[in-house]
Amino acid sequence: MTEADIDAVSAVRVRGWQAAYRGLMPQAYLDAMSVAADAERRRSWFARRSPEVSDLVAERDGDVVGWACVGPARDPDIAPGAEELPAPAPTAGELLALYVAPGLIGTGVGRALMAAGTARARAHGYRALYLWVVRGNTRAQRFYEQAGFAPDGAEEAYEVGGRSVPELRYRRPLTPESESEPEPPPPGPSPRSGP
Repeated sequence: MTEADIDAVSAVRVRGWQAAYRGLMPQAYLDAMSVAADAERRRSWFARRSPEVSDLVAERDGDVVGWACVGPARDPDIAPGAEELPAPAPTAGELLALYVAPGLIGTGVGRALMAAGTARARAHGYRALYLWVVRGNTRAQRFYEQAGFAPDGAEEAYEVGGRSVPELRYRRPLTPESESEPEPPPPGPSPRSGP
């Protein structure tokens, strides 16, 4: 991902939220989401993000149709010492985001981004990959379970538009690339990352 992709990534993210979280989050909040406001926040974050964070985009016919973000795990129970400076090298990564343009769900874009994100996590030396998924988002839960993730028992809620939204944490063990079975090439577009 490059800075030039930010507007397109924000469009994918906002439209993804509006489609995936209908009925799981307040509709007024989803309707009020703004691609421009999201892009402004994303530009600020992109300029100061850690070099350990990888943003990947999937393109189809030159258009960004998906986005994934992988970085060090943030939860203290799986990333001990993260608050220390200098922090020890993390042993677990986190899939911080994975969004696909709603009209392209089920076409292989998500699988391609998952494969690229998992490869990036392995390259960082992570032995496990975690993610958080909104409870009730059964399509996403099924997708992550098919990718080898399973709930680890952790639950957390955060407030969205005045409503508590529960999330479940999922985990997938990773083996070093040299020990893993080669993953078949995913169908769909090829993800790319920026500098």
